[in-house]
Amino acid sequence: MNTSSIKSLRLLAAGVLAACAATAGTAQAQAYPAKPVRLVVGFSAGGPTDVVARAFADYAARTLGQPFLVDNKPGANTILAAEAVAAAPADGYTLLLGATNHTMIPALYSQRVKFDAVRSFAPVCSLAVSPTVLVVGPSMKVPDFAAFLQQVKAEPGRRTYATPGAGSSGHFASEQFTRLTGTRMNHIPYKGAAQAVTDLVGGQVDASFATLGSVLPQVQAGKLTALAVAAPQRSPLLPQVPTFDEAGVKGYRADAWYGLLAPAGTPPAVLAVLQKAAQDFVQQPATQEKLRGLGMESQRVCGAAFGEQLQHEVKAYGQLARELDLKPE
Repeated sequence: MNTSSIKSLRLLAAGVLAACAATAGTAQAQAYPAKPVRLVVGFSAGGPTDVVARAFADYAARTLGQPFLVDNKPGANTILAAEAVAAAPADGYTLLLGATNHTMIPALYSQRVKFDAVRSFAPVCSLAVSPTVLVVGPSMKVPDFAAFLQQVKAEPGRRTYATPGAGSSGHFASEQFTRLTGTRMNHIPYKGAAQAVTDLVGGQVDASFATLGSVLPQVQAGKLTALAVAAPQRSPLLPQVPTFDEAGVKGYRADAWYGLLAPAGTPPAVLAVLQKAAQDFVQQPATQEKLRGLGMESQRVCGAAFGEQLQHEVKAYGQLARELDLKPE
């Protein structure tokens, strides 16, 4: 057999293999999901991450024809949930509904965790984003941000702030604030936003730098007072509340995202099904209305772009943790 014939056979074989792979991928996409899908959430029920997870699970179940079951697995600043998904089979039947704190984990727990916040996961899509808002409860009766700052400065270390956990987005946002303002407050970490808000309303803790989605109902009901929003513009849901820039803390911004991740190695055909479901979900008028009512905006950053965002955040938060000397509590 001459060289030309051998080359032709090799090209033919490569074409057959490529066709088989494409056929297998198409068949896999058509078959997925063939059974219920587990959607793991690293916070307790009732918080903003859980709300986004349940809204997406309901939509995905209706459009893809299989139940998407939300599995709340709170604890260790979402490490338990992330570990469970990172160790799961890469078949699309175990997913993580993560939030901003996912990319903060390496900054504090890199020596403890059994996964890589970026490499252990396949990024699907971000679904929603929410600004951070400073709120106070009944234990700290202040009319505005200026009065809050005056009290905190007058009583270094006495006033407390609640977060969904050490190393959470609320924790980083709070420490950023104290650095910018030269203040000191006492950190009270919880196992999720819902528990933190409950104690804030009950007066067991003074303040919180919380995602707007986690405190909006209590603010609207008058149970909590919003003092400033960490966003470039005022929130249309709280038009009377100034931004931190307007209140005198220049350049302070803290957004929180909520997004869908799969175990690394999940087949591209399965990821494509999930990406389409996520994109369709955020484009639904009903979804956008629901998210706005929760203090969030729909957001659609998918695939490689979402992965690049995660990588950038891991580096940025690592640097911030070193600058602030943040350590797990």
